[in-house]
Amino acid sequence: MTTQFSPVPQQQPPFAGCPVVHGDPTGGIGDRFSLFSEEFAGDPHRAYAAMRSRYGSLVPIDLAPDVPATLVIGYEAAVRILNDPDRFPADPRTWQTSIPPDSPVKPMMEWYPNALRNSGDLHQRYRQAYVYAIEGIDLHELHQTVEKTAVPLINSFCGTGEADLVTQYAFPLVFEVLNRMVGCSLELGERVANGMAALFDTVNAEWGMNHLSEALMELIFQKRSDPADDVTSRLVHHPAKLDDEELLSNLISFYGAGVEPQQNLINNTLLLMMTDDRFGGNMLGGALSTRDALDEVLFNDPPMANFCTTYPRQPILVENTWLPAHQPVVISLSACNNDPAIRGADHTGNRSHLAWSIGPHACPAQSPAFVVVQEAIDLLLDALPELELAVAPEELVWRPGPFHRALAALPVAFPPSPPLNLV
Repeated sequence: MTTQFSPVPQQQPPFAGCPVVHGDPTGGIGDRFSLFSEEFAGDPHRAYAAMRSRYGSLVPIDLAPDVPATLVIGYEAAVRILNDPDRFPADPRTWQTSIPPDSPVKPMMEWYPNALRNSGDLHQRYRQAYVYAIEGIDLHELHQTVEKTAVPLINSFCGTGEADLVTQYAFPLVFEVLNRMVGCSLELGERVANGMAALFDTVNAEWGMNHLSEALMELIFQKRSDPADDVTSRLVHHPAKLDDEELLSNLISFYGAGVEPQQNLINNTLLLMMTDDRFGGNMLGGALSTRDALDEVLFNDPPMANFCTTYPRQPILVENTWLPAHQPVVISLSACNNDPAIRGADHTGNRSHLAWSIGPHACPAQSPAFVVVQEAIDLLLDALPELELAVAPEELVWRPGPFHRALAALPVAFPPSPPLNLV
C-alpha cells in the first residue's frame, strides 16, 4: 500500500510536472509523494520529515490523481517565491488545460477573476476592491457579533456535558459570522455552506462550486439594488466596478479564506490547549494565553497547511532544482514554518510564521480573523473552563485533502453547566 512515506512511483517523462533535482533540466524525475491520502492527513509532519530527508526544500508531489506539483518545504525558498510574482505568477490558465477536467482539485485551483488567481495590474485592481471591503468591517461590532453567535451555540450543548466542537461550535459560528459580514440571509448561507464544504474536501467539488455560485449570485443581485454596510455591498459599489463574474469570484475567495481557515484554527487551538500541560489542565489556570496558543498553532499546524500556489512562466532554477514551466508550485506553510534551518526551540511570542503568507498575496484579513477566532475560543473556555478532550488524541481523525489541516470531529466532555445569558 502506498502511503505518504512511500512516494508514488513516477512514470512520466522529465519536466512533465515535477521538479528535476541536481540542477539538471534534462535529468530524471524522482518519485512523488501523495498529499491526498488519509495517511498523509493523519501525520503530515512525519511526511514532511521524509520529504525533507529525500529531496530537501523542493519536493515532487501529487495533489490528486494525475495532478503533479512541486511542494516547497524550505522557508527561504518559500520567501523567495512568495516575494517574486513576476517569475512566480498566481495565474493557472496555461496549467489548467493539462489536467483531467473532472479532477477533484480543479475547482479549488483553476483560474477565476479574483485577487487570488491573478498577478500584475489585474491582481492590483481586484485586491484594492477586496481590501476595501474587508477594511470596512467594524472590529468592535465584530466582537459583539461573535458573542451573539457563540452564546446560543454554547447554550445548545452546555447542559449535556458533551459536544463535537467541529459541527456544534466552530463551523456554525464561523459561518454565521461570515454570513453577517457579507450580509447573507440564513437560507442563502446554508446553501453557501454546503457548496463550500464540498469544494474544500475535493469531494464532488464541481457540484460544490455550482451550488455556491448560484447562492452568491443571488446575494450580489440583492446588494446591487439594496446596498448595506457589509462586505458584499462594498465590493459591488467599489470604484473598480467589478462585473458579476468578478464579484462572484471575489466573494467566493472571501468565504474560502474565512470559513475553512478560521474553523480549523479554532479547533486546532482548542485541541492544543486541552492536550498541552503548558496551558494547564484547567483552562483558566494555564500559564500561557489564548494568543500564545494561536501563535503556536499558526507555526505548527496552520489551518491552510499547503496553499499559495504559483505557476512559473518558464523553467527556473531554485536551490539547485529546476522547476518546470506552468506547473503548480505549492507552498507548504506548515513545513516551511517547521524548517529546521530557521526553527528555534522556543517560539512563544514569535510571529514570523508564514501562515498568513507574505508578499503581494498576503492575507488582508488578519485582524478580523483574530477577533473571530480568539473571541470564539475565549467565550467557550469562559463558559466551560473544565473542557477536556473526550477521546485519546491518537483517536482523532483528520480530514483528507491536500490543502487544509482539519479535524473531522473534536469530541469534548465537561461538567454540565447552566445556559449563559446573552447581554
